[in-house]
Amino acid sequence: MDRAKLPRLNTFAGLSLTLDRIAERRDESAWLIEQAGSADARYLLLDAAGEAFMRRDQDELRWLDHVERERWLSGISPTLLGMAGQRPHFLLVLGDDADADIMEQSLDARRMSLRSAGLQLATEEAGLFAYAKGLSHWQRETRHCVGCGATLRLVAAGHRAQCTNPDCARLHFPRTDAAVIMLVEHDGACLLGRQTGWPPGRYSTLAGFVEPGESLEDAVRREVAEESGVIVDEVRYHSSQPWPMPSSLMVGFIATAASRRIAMRDHELEDVRWFTPRQIVDGIANGSFVPSTALSVSYQLLAHWLELRAGLDLDALVVGRSAH
Repeated sequence: MDRAKLPRLNTFAGLSLTLDRIAERRDESAWLIEQAGSADARYLLLDAAGEAFMRRDQDELRWLDHVERERWLSGISPTLLGMAGQRPHFLLVLGDDADADIMEQSLDARRMSLRSAGLQLATEEAGLFAYAKGLSHWQRETRHCVGCGATLRLVAAGHRAQCTNPDCARLHFPRTDAAVIMLVEHDGACLLGRQTGWPPGRYSTLAGFVEPGESLEDAVRREVAEESGVIVDEVRYHSSQPWPMPSSLMVGFIATAASRRIAMRDHELEDVRWFTPRQIVDGIANGSFVPSTALSVSYQLLAHWLELRAGLDLDALVVGRSAH
């Protein structure tokens, strides 16, 4: 396939190109202690709400080294993220806001949410932040065994939780909720919707969670039908994006509708309509159409579709509007 026709890498994706999660060594206690004390070790720090510590004057994460971790946070058990080259990367999570305020001053840092930092950070750091936030959320929310109700303890370098009841000892694994997000097209137009409360003019691709016993393609067809009444025929995979806000995996598709007939069945969306490339261009220019933030796979779906169907650059259109 012509690489120019392939989708761009989504925000938070592509981390495997630089990080080896090295899952096979998560139970090696001696090795983990050695790596945590290495001069090459780096520690990504999150507060209790999942915000990362950033350099105060740069769009970069404020990593801690081994000496800084020992000085300020030796009592916090680290979670192994993986190895980037020969450098071990760990996660540390603070317990309360008071600790976070102190660390801001000690590290000359500022805190930022994943949603705010995602487009400011370099690709690798954005992916690491997303990985760390998703894992820390699961650790924080998974405290009791679903089998017997006993408390859990983290094992496998923070990637598993085991029931402390010896008669149960059930292992619990990090949870990811699959969701489909799709750009539906028909004869030169795409289907977009908006939710009540969104900024004026904002339209996005349709999306929804996958239900038990359902394939991804069937989830696309069901969600489109439920939200718009539009019947989908062909469904083609586009790309995926980790979305740890708090624990989703967005699986993107391009789908083809059987017709343009819209018959909204519920009130989840405020409006659903078909847009041609020309309507999108004109709407961005006059402010009546606002695409999703570039952080999301929704934006990338629309950008890819506009490039394939009309040779248009969504980035340039949005920047051009901002310049006026």
